[in-house]
Amino acid sequence: MHFAGIDIGSRSIELVVVDEAGEIVSTLQTDTGFDPMAEAVTLTGQCDYDNIMATGYGRSLFEISFNAPTVTEIKAHAVGARALFPDAGAILDIGGQDSKAISLFPNGKVKKFEMNDRCAAGTGKFLEIMAGALGFTVDQFGREALRAEKELAVSSMCTVFAESEVTTLIARGEDRHEIALGLHASVTRRAASMLSRICPAGDIVFSGGVAKNPCMVALLEQKLGQKLLVADEPQLTGALGAALLAKEEAGKEL
Repeated sequence: MHFAGIDIGSRSIELVVVDEAGEIVSTLQTDTGFDPMAEAVTLTGQCDYDNIMATGYGRSLFEISFNAPTVTEIKAHAVGARALFPDAGAILDIGGQDSKAISLFPNGKVKKFEMNDRCAAGTGKFLEIMAGALGFTVDQFGREALRAEKELAVSSMCTVFAESEVTTLIARGEDRHEIALGLHASVTRRAASMLSRICPAGDIVFSGGVAKNPCMVALLEQKLGQKLLVADEPQLTGALGAALLAKEEAGKEL
């Protein structure tokens, strides 16, 4: 039997299929677009599975459309992170439009969490908009920020005001690499503050698409004073957790 997990996020949708041993057999990803359920239908039609579980901001729509069980992002990321890194004590997930810091008990259960889902500040969307304002692609942004010799502080974390401030700095002739580093540093401070409130212990897993940004990884490691655990495809963590939970639920029904 095969078990699928689908993470319907604000920016992208990830699908992971595992076998009875919990090993990943296939993964798929696409942009969420304006019709997430149509994208979900396309993704699920490209793989074979016996049971599926949904997570992410669009999970309620998926539950209605597919008559499938759902799980919170917090629990899905906890399960997925522990599957990838068995000694994980905490998780930092920076997604498209929210960010989460989660601490775990030694048995992997969720101990405490903090979540920012009320504005784009400190999220992937914030970084995406700032990258565009500086003329970088999302993939370039982190690498180019690391080229800066010093950080140029950006005072506002509100996306609208920060974009206006960046435009003013560019007009003044400031180095865009230094501006980029300052923006990354602002997001880093916000993420580190969230982590401090959950009192993480042990290894910290960095999940979500922003974990692929080398500047964010470097600045967070410097700020926290420890190496972060980052999977090869960190954006799949939630979908993996949902797939493993679908497998667990199927086992209870037998």
